[in-house]
Amino acid sequence: MAFDSTSIQSTSERMEKKLVEFAQPLKPYMPALGRFLVVATFFEDAFRIMAQWKIQRTFLEQTRRMPSSVASVYLAINVLCMLVCSTGTVTKRHVGLSVLVLATVIGTQALMYGLVFDMLYFLRNLSIMGGLLLCLSESLVRQQRTKAATIMFSLPQLSESDRHKYFQLMGRILLVLLFIGFIFNGEWGVVRVACSLVGCAACVMVVVGFRAKWSALFLVSLLSVMNVILNNWWSSHASSYRRDFAKYDFFQTLSIIGGLLLLISLGPGGLSYDERKKEF
Repeated sequence: MAFDSTSIQSTSERMEKKLVEFAQPLKPYMPALGRFLVVATFFEDAFRIMAQWKIQRTFLEQTRRMPSSVASVYLAINVLCMLVCSTGTVTKRHVGLSVLVLATVIGTQALMYGLVFDMLYFLRNLSIMGGLLLCLSESLVRQQRTKAATIMFSLPQLSESDRHKYFQLMGRILLVLLFIGFIFNGEWGVVRVACSLVGCAACVMVVVGFRAKWSALFLVSLLSVMNVILNNWWSSHASSYRRDFAKYDFFQTLSIIGGLLLLISLGPGGLSYDERKKEF
């Protein structure tokens, strides 16, 4: 039995239309919610450092051979940068600078805590950087709409509209790297294989920008369910070391969900199949 491509496309378009109608009441709040979730992991990290100040400082002193005063200054700068820049991202103030500082925090933490060669950490944080790039892209789109003159970043010989197209493309690519880490981390099972296959298909759709909003919403739903099941830190005892790891993973996944919500709100951008299709 041959598949009718016209029928498949028509069904896909109807599903996307229903999806848009369903999400319409949430649309005004989606950008703010997306920005908040993207930086949620930075808020959590800042509060965790403050709550575990002595433990964090001792780790840097004993494991990384860092002087006590240097460790304290480093932790204080981290907390300040994460709180101030996360707040700036949510409130749409100096978004470009805030994104740059938060990306720098990710890089310095990988060096200071010896996580440079931890592949899962690397992929997860690249996904968070993808969310940060979408925050920056949203800021550029907003500035373009209001014809603001100040741009925090510039690329040679690129117009303002071109910049946010490339930021959206890079953001889409980086966001889906989380699933690569998910596929290669943990024990295999029927459910895991099924989730991996379906998730990978949705990731490819996000990267190329084919039905990007639909596939991004599917990933939001899948990640939300997986996050609650796999990273249920609230069920661990307060003194358990697993609680901190699960809590850290939980908020990092929330940040990636926030990036996907921004993708749903903004669209895939000019460098995508969906946008190119409109030209024909």
